[in-house]
Amino acid sequence: MARREFKAESKRLLELMINSVYTHKEIFLRELISNASDAIDKIYYQALTDPDINFEQDKYQIKIILNKEQRTLTVSDTGIGMTEEELDNNLGVIAQSGSWDLKQSIDKKEGHEIIGQFGVGFYSAFMVADTVTVITRALGSEQAYKWESQGADGYTIEPWEKDTVGTDVILKLRENTEDENYDEFLDQYRIKALIKKYSDFIRYPIKMDLTKQRLKEGSKDEYEEYTEEDIINSMVPLWKKNKNELTPADYENFYRENRYGFDKPLKYIHIHAEGLTSYNALLFIPEQMPYDFYTKEYEKGLALYASGVLIMEKCSDLLPDYFSFVKGMVDSEDLSLNISREMLQHDRQLKLIAQNIKNKIKNELENLLKNDRETYEKFFQTFGRQLKFGVYSEFGIHKDELQDLLLFYSSHEKKLVTLAEYVGRMQADQKYIYYAAGDSVDRIEKMPQTELLRDKGYEILYFTEDIDEFAIKMLLSYQEKEFKSISSADLDLTEETAENRDQAAEEKLFAFMKDVLGDKVSAVRASKRLKNHPVCLANAGEVSIEMEKILSAMPHNQQIKAEKVLEINPNHEVFQSLLTAYEDDQEKLKLFTKLLFNQALLIEGLPLEDPVEFTNNVCSLMK
Repeated sequence: MARREFKAESKRLLELMINSVYTHKEIFLRELISNASDAIDKIYYQALTDPDINFEQDKYQIKIILNKEQRTLTVSDTGIGMTEEELDNNLGVIAQSGSWDLKQSIDKKEGHEIIGQFGVGFYSAFMVADTVTVITRALGSEQAYKWESQGADGYTIEPWEKDTVGTDVILKLRENTEDENYDEFLDQYRIKALIKKYSDFIRYPIKMDLTKQRLKEGSKDEYEEYTEEDIINSMVPLWKKNKNELTPADYENFYRENRYGFDKPLKYIHIHAEGLTSYNALLFIPEQMPYDFYTKEYEKGLALYASGVLIMEKCSDLLPDYFSFVKGMVDSEDLSLNISREMLQHDRQLKLIAQNIKNKIKNELENLLKNDRETYEKFFQTFGRQLKFGVYSEFGIHKDELQDLLLFYSSHEKKLVTLAEYVGRMQADQKYIYYAAGDSVDRIEKMPQTELLRDKGYEILYFTEDIDEFAIKMLLSYQEKEFKSISSADLDLTEETAENRDQAAEEKLFAFMKDVLGDKVSAVRASKRLKNHPVCLANAGEVSIEMEKILSAMPHNQQIKAEKVLEINPNHEVFQSLLTAYEDDQEKLKLFTKLLFNQALLIEGLPLEDPVEFTNNVCSLMK
């Protein structure tokens, strides 16, 4: 029996296959089961055109056989089998696949889909096996053959005996090493778990002998072990069932069984799409945020299946970052796979599916906002921050599609409102969408900068998250209404008259105070926004005071500062004290200036540069 050499650079390809292509050795089982399913499918398609073949699906199966003593794992199928020529062509030439040829000729409308394409998955068996033996008998043939190989050195083919049509792939598992444990592939529970993980939805039953326990006959507390053949795959995936057949409990069980979270899904989305790209999807919006959501360890993405076979546990390309909280899976028969099922080509089909899923999630959230406000607000309290990051990230390219999903706390409504709701009730003379940024609603309520806006009856949106103002700076406007911070140097409000005030004296006073403070402020001026408070800070540039605080708290602080303006309330009694001090005691005015500036810093929640000096100044004033 002459040894045959692998063809078409197959020796080099086989070495690459074993060492590089697959990330996890465990996927060899997925590949062999997928090949077995293909072999049964081929009988089905042949039966469509051959009246002599009667395809009864119940008679077809895949069997997993473990033998710990001989260290073998066998995948046996009742599929179409192979002739000697087919063995030589399909297994002797890596990347030659009968499944791919058949795939090009079938009509998918028949309801079945060939899984395999390139014929390389079979060779993943060499990642765990020293020797791979294939015993096969083709449909319509009385002669069986044995193909055997120990790797890249070649293979042998010889006549063999086999009673039934089909193929047995027998793996002689490697011995354990310090780095690798191959015994795990002889453990029935490990194999069962791998089948549930990767091949649960293969449409033919996958059977395996399982060791179980039962009470001994006539005993109440003694057990004995026995072996029973079990079907260990579900065969019919939930996502292919009619929506009308399913209940909320079915979706919740699927969510729990796939370990998407320990909570219940807040919303589930069942998609059955046909067209340029056909796919099924089950998407879930969790009720609670995953504990690692904002860590480097969190992996976004949906489980990706090709014709019911798991390809990737987390396909990140299917979700934009701003919808990274969505859990679930996608199954398509149209995806193009390259030489490994876990390496997915970034092709047109994948991009189409991702675009459709993104639009579907957005539409479902919009419907939730419109029809179930309470549930949407619950969602937004948990994941709204991620939507705001979506507005801000990538230079704002997603802002238009996300802006209507945003909610902010309203000074009028005392609850979360949309931007559309705010604009819809703006006063006729109101030019801007006003907002205030701070650590909490309670703190913003007490900000002196809100006084004049409240007096005019203008609604203010409260920004209490660090991302809020950055996102709005990227948004710029909504329905042609610009956003304006209450701390902006120019609120563009109607100016109050300065009758009975000495403008020249005020200008000299403010120039003196500016000299005292130096570059800590860009200007000192009379305030047009204060009613009862004596002092506040405004910002003159693009970086607000609240943004300065956030940036300062970040690692690698770039020392980015807001351009601050110290505003003095000319109608407050303190202002008269300042004017008097300018005329009578400029040393006291220096003290007043520093105290007012520090007071403004404290109101803003900014740190004092010199707390000791501040307390000494307070004591000096008390004397």
